[in-house]
Amino acid sequence: MSTPAPIRVAAVQMEPKLGEVAHNRKEMLEHVHTAAEAGARLVVFPECAVTGYGFESKEEALPYAETVSGPSLHLFADDCAWLKTYVVFGFLERDGDRLFNACALVGPHGLVGVYRKVHLPYLGVDRFTTPGDRPFAIHQVAGVNVGMLICYDGSFPEATRVLALLGADLLVLPTNWPTHSECAAEHMMACRAMENNIYAMAVNRVGVESGFRFIGSSSIVDPSGQKLATAGSDSPAILYADVDPARARQKHLVRVPGKHHIDRIADRRPGFYGEIVRPNGRD
Repeated sequence: MSTPAPIRVAAVQMEPKLGEVAHNRKEMLEHVHTAAEAGARLVVFPECAVTGYGFESKEEALPYAETVSGPSLHLFADDCAWLKTYVVFGFLERDGDRLFNACALVGPHGLVGVYRKVHLPYLGVDRFTTPGDRPFAIHQVAGVNVGMLICYDGSFPEATRVLALLGADLLVLPTNWPTHSECAAEHMMACRAMENNIYAMAVNRVGVESGFRFIGSSSIVDPSGQKLATAGSDSPAILYADVDPARARQKHLVRVPGKHHIDRIADRRPGFYGEIVRPNGRD
């Protein structure tokens, strides 16, 4: 079976407005068109891009949440069908009386997949959301295997490793990194990419919301950990890079023939890792 061709991806670093859903959606759709015109097949937005993040209670956030089949899905799906592109957008998902920090992947034929944030920091709306309750998964985007995580999830290498074992070529990480997250913005994606020989993109926001300044610094990284594109810390931007699934799927790396080979997937020793999955009382 032939490996799919490379695709162009776009990371949209923007400044969502808290609770201004119509404004945020309008700006996001404009960015989708701009990125598609530049050749992007996949356009990724920050965490909670539709709603903003800095809500002070569950009751304050719930009016801005929507179901998976809500208006955001239909708006993006319509444009994806016309532009023949895919979009990942962060939103607050309402499921009965539960509230999830989620992101959706939408394509030309509608909803492809939804991810609910598994690891929750004590920050912003995550103080009031329910931890994600679905397994990690990969989804097809023009032949490229894409895995989704959200912000704090990237601090747990186990999550990215699971996606890599499932066959991910690309990790997308919508984020809302505030001040004090500079180390994560600088190094996290490079580490996750290099550890798993996959592409990775962190898509952060900018601006000030609910007393927090968000630090931008979005990036797209190749399987060696080299940054292909980076954004500044204060201004909106759109980053572009090409993702080659053939490179991500070649896990056996030959540095010096016959003398230096590595394969960070095949060389694992799972029998020694039991402590990692020992229950900690939170599940």
